[in-house]
Amino acid sequence: MPVKRPSKDRESKLWLLFDEHPNPMLIVDPENGKILEANAAAVALYGYSPEEFRNIAWESLRVHDDLPRGLTTDSVRHRTRGGGVIEVEPSTRQIEFGGEPAQLTVLNDVTIRRHLEEQLRQAQKMEAVGMLAGGVAHDFNNLLTIITGYSQLILNSLHSEDPNHHSAEQIMKAGERAAALTSQLLAFSRRQALQPRVLDLNKLVTAMSTMLRRLIGEDIDIQFVLRPDLGMVSADPGQMEQVLMNLVVNARDAMPNGGTLTIETANVQIDEGYSQRHLPVKQGPYTMIAVSDNGTGMDELAQQRLFEPFFTTKGTGRGTGLGLSSVLGIIKQTGGTINVYSVPNSGTSMKVYLPRVDRPAVIESEVPQQTVSRGSETVLVVEDDEMVRNLVRETLNRSGYRVLDADGPLEARRIADAYRGRIHLLITDVVMPKVSGRELAAQLTERRRDMKVLYMSGYTDSAIVNTGILQKEVAFVQKPFTPAAFTQKVREVLESGSRTRGAAE
Repeated sequence: MPVKRPSKDRESKLWLLFDEHPNPMLIVDPENGKILEANAAAVALYGYSPEEFRNIAWESLRVHDDLPRGLTTDSVRHRTRGGGVIEVEPSTRQIEFGGEPAQLTVLNDVTIRRHLEEQLRQAQKMEAVGMLAGGVAHDFNNLLTIITGYSQLILNSLHSEDPNHHSAEQIMKAGERAAALTSQLLAFSRRQALQPRVLDLNKLVTAMSTMLRRLIGEDIDIQFVLRPDLGMVSADPGQMEQVLMNLVVNARDAMPNGGTLTIETANVQIDEGYSQRHLPVKQGPYTMIAVSDNGTGMDELAQQRLFEPFFTTKGTGRGTGLGLSSVLGIIKQTGGTINVYSVPNSGTSMKVYLPRVDRPAVIESEVPQQTVSRGSETVLVVEDDEMVRNLVRETLNRSGYRVLDADGPLEARRIADAYRGRIHLLITDVVMPKVSGRELAAQLTERRRDMKVLYMSGYTDSAIVNTGILQKEVAFVQKPFTPAAFTQKVREVLESGSRTRGAAE
């Protein structure tokens, strides 16, 4: 019985199905791997015309540094006509084409999916490192509170001519340097207490311009390209200054032989496509500040590790590797994102995007520095670290306060119940076993309505902050602190017009 040949009409329909299919498809010669035909979706994905595809072999599409793999369901990386790299998952089926055996290869473009998966893996890794960094910083801040605190108490009791004065001063300076490092760790782990306000980044850059010029040196030309109608952002001014300084220092170090450093601001609109590629960035209006240089640039491997803590491309002794990781932490905690564009031997541009707000910038009023930090009020101190508790008690006693101290919430409640006089201020650590400082404050202020509250901690958590941003009227002092700064904060809280509320209220 003769074989029934497909009709021309059927062949036409099959070809239309191939060419109009939404998935990219290639017909490949199984003997030499040459591409025989490509459908419209493949043309759109790769950028080659159907005629150009017929002169290309399947293997020549593969990125050269990719692992050699055959036509399997595993993903492969291909280079497009324009030089871009895409990742596809090919699946094949044996067919007959023009009367000869062939392979129909259906391609699934997984480029965006792989990019998002890599972002997720990187975010999970950074989150794990951040939790470790935050925990280490918390423990170190307790120790540094003791070191810097007692150093200042010793300094205050010594005359400047005393031979021990210089030694105590060096201990104090070393403690301050260590505190700066732990501050960077906290910034990276996003466990800092931010105090945001509506901010004009143009004014911030202009105010810092003189200091930045001194910072980069005379062999580097600094240029400012500031958009006049720049949108406002909600950010912590001190932290944004730290971000700008870190980016400028990195740009400076990338130009050892001099060059041009550019600081630019602009209004940008992030669209849905960008937000999908850079989760969890939301689409909408943003304000951008960019720091660019024409220095050494970075390869792809360095860019992938750029924000890892302790990673640095600088030589030994020329950086801690915490600058950019702290920048990332601050930007993420502020609700923004940062992108890096770099080409080896050409330069780098780091662009920070912060959500735009529709409110006028806050005008700073000059507040005279308080010099009086003594008092006679009764203060209840709750701190589970004995050495920190002893330092706080001694500091307050020397400043004239009556101090009641407890090593935890249970003892604090017992003291508060037994004490018949007025307790003017509760000073409590945030993180304690079983009962947090927030919960303790809520319990005690329920019975003592006129008692004010001051929280202290080596890092912040949701008990005191909403995603790291201090709630209004919650008094907080960050460890490590000096006795002078601590007593001044105590005085500020006690003299505030209304009762400083607990975080639970």
